[in-house]
Amino acid sequence: MRSALVILSFLAMLASGFWAYRENYATKEALREASRLSSDIARLQEALAVQRAEWAYLNRPDRLAELVSANFDRLGLLPMLPEQFAETRQLPEPAADPLAEGLDGIATVSAEDEELLP
Repeated sequence: MRSALVILSFLAMLASGFWAYRENYATKEALREASRLSSDIARLQEALAVQRAEWAYLNRPDRLAELVSANFDRLGLLPMLPEQFAETRQLPEPAADPLAEGLDGIATVSAEDEELLP
């Protein structure tokens, strides 16, 4: 009985050693992956910052005004005026949501909405 207990203890010790060995290497692999992901995130954040800077540089108002004037014949773009914008109270009320009313509540175009249609 005593020898069986010693053998079982020895096998349990070998199994726990094998488990600890595997966990050690799995932990090291997870740390390497976390480090790689961290460096990827830093690299992508830097690339995003560069792209934002390029976007800001390309969207300079003076540059866009030059492009508009240079391509006026093809594009016909004009500067925006304050009169082109409406106030919130001038906007039409949104139509009722047909899904909120159920399947039989299909929205129809009212006379007020027909004025807005092309």
